[in-house]
Amino acid sequence: MTQPARTKSIVAGIDGSKAAIRAALWAVDEAMSRDVPLRLLHATERGDSQEAAEIAVRQAVTAIRAAGKPVQVETVIVAGPAVGSLIRSSASAAMVCVGAVGLRHFQPGRVGSTASAVAISARCPVAIIRGRDGHRRQPGEKTVVEIAGSPDPVLLGAAIDEALLRGAVLQAVISRRTGPAEHGDTEADRRALADLDRQLARWTRRHPQLRVESVAVHVRLLEYLAGPHGPVGLVIVGAHDRQHVAELVGPVGSSVMQDANCSLLIVNRQHL
Repeated sequence: MTQPARTKSIVAGIDGSKAAIRAALWAVDEAMSRDVPLRLLHATERGDSQEAAEIAVRQAVTAIRAAGKPVQVETVIVAGPAVGSLIRSSASAAMVCVGAVGLRHFQPGRVGSTASAVAISARCPVAIIRGRDGHRRQPGEKTVVEIAGSPDPVLLGAAIDEALLRGAVLQAVISRRTGPAEHGDTEADRRALADLDRQLARWTRRHPQLRVESVAVHVRLLEYLAGPHGPVGLVIVGAHDRQHVAELVGPVGSSVMQDANCSLLIVNRQHL
């Protein structure tokens, strides 16, 4: 007899840090939008206290309940390194959400080794969440999706889902990662933007409330984000270019995103 497929959950890594709780709270809307459980996963390594793990999980559950949203919460405490535990859980998850820096690797302006390793190796989309206590969305806050080459419908669909979920303007950025534009580049930009706008128009017809912008730039994504382009709450990129992902979660990328106070979502072909 065939067993029914298990419902994919949203997994949030918990380690007792405020960053992990912020990630869990961010993940609530992801779980509710898919009507799936939010699974809080705590990994205990050698020498860790089981009691401390239980307290950390309870604190996260309390914070989620205080948000007043009707999400189904599951909790699990596993033995072993956090990186391996989260990567294994990603095989059956719709998304893994982690704080930018946890208790073990706290250093302002960087991504912890757990978050960066999971971002590169996970088998589902990974969200690395930033934020400050009491931080609320700023008016006009954008969701930025990087378009490298031809628009990937999976990446674009994921970005549109996030913009709708967060009530944010979606800005699609064609990043050519080259020097200043010349005449031929300008014509190529126009063609690329026209193709992108045609794809976006299909979504805006389906979702009239969706607000979109498109822009072509000749700087790297991090340089663009460091510029004066208004508040950005979430940056979305594809997972296919592992070197680019490593740059975004590395010291330079972490510093730029910390200064902008924006989170990062890395999407692969398993995005739901």
